[in-house]
Amino acid sequence: MDALRTASSSASMNVFDRSMKRKQKAWASALVDADKYDYLRNEVASRIADRIFDVARTFPLALEIGCGRSHIVQNLNKETIETLFLVDVNEKALRMTAEMDIPTHKVLADEEFLPFKENTFDLVVSNLSLHWVNDLPGSLKQINNILKPDGVFIGAVVGGDTLYELRCSLQLAELEREGGFAPHISPYTAVTDLGNLLGLAGFKMLTVDIDEIEVHYPDMFQVIKDLQGMGESNCAWNRKPMLHRDTMLAAAAIYKAMYGNEDGSVPATFQILYMIGWKHHDSQVSESKHESCLLLAKSFFINLYEKANKRFTWKFLYEWL
Repeated sequence: MDALRTASSSASMNVFDRSMKRKQKAWASALVDADKYDYLRNEVASRIADRIFDVARTFPLALEIGCGRSHIVQNLNKETIETLFLVDVNEKALRMTAEMDIPTHKVLADEEFLPFKENTFDLVVSNLSLHWVNDLPGSLKQINNILKPDGVFIGAVVGGDTLYELRCSLQLAELEREGGFAPHISPYTAVTDLGNLLGLAGFKMLTVDIDEIEVHYPDMFQVIKDLQGMGESNCAWNRKPMLHRDTMLAAAAIYKAMYGNEDGSVPATFQILYMIGWKHHDSQVSESKHESCLLLAKSFFINLYEKANKRFTWKFLYEWL
């Protein structure tokens, strides 16, 4: 019955062309220098791994959804995970996963339809994959179902303010040159919605936090090239198939004028939403106590933020030759 509801929900929420996304990922994986474009996933994977270590337990059976080239697990060891299942929709990426000490099983499957029984895994992780599913609430519900009681889901998705520089530049250029604009950046999840979605999926003791990773590029065209190399190009059904050359040139000029750095480079901001949710178990601390702890922690960091009087952002310089 749950599977039928998930399939029905997925059919009614058809935002992304999943076939196109599979082609984009396959094309990116086939690049000779594919690992050159892994810098964002590698950085986010290391931060997810830090959150896994914070749990301070050994997970007998774990699953990584949308694993790509297994970026998360490269930061882990057999003391943390005893056996691992890797799932991805891209067969070539699965074949290119890195060598690791952890016993591993690879499964070719779509993130929207996970082929596992209920109460199977102690840990499920996902690194920048779930923002491309059509039915995120349904996918989170499936993840909750396949977790064992007191199992934990730790993941990261791209947030709604990602690539705002590119989005604004393209819109302004299109308005100026063509009299209107179409969406060129895929719609992403808002941080205000993520906690609600986790709760509706049945997760308890929720934690959601935000990172901003700012990468510097030589120009707008390099931003777009790297997105293609990551397999992160727009695949929404309502995307515009192409932009006129003069519109692209105008967008690049607007990008540099509005956001450019003194050294001639341009920034691109990736907002990363991290989420942690636990499957219910009677041994867990009560929700009210957990919420009280979160409020105390939130108050502490707000005070720290105000005293520092600065934004907590991480900046990485994209090195180019």
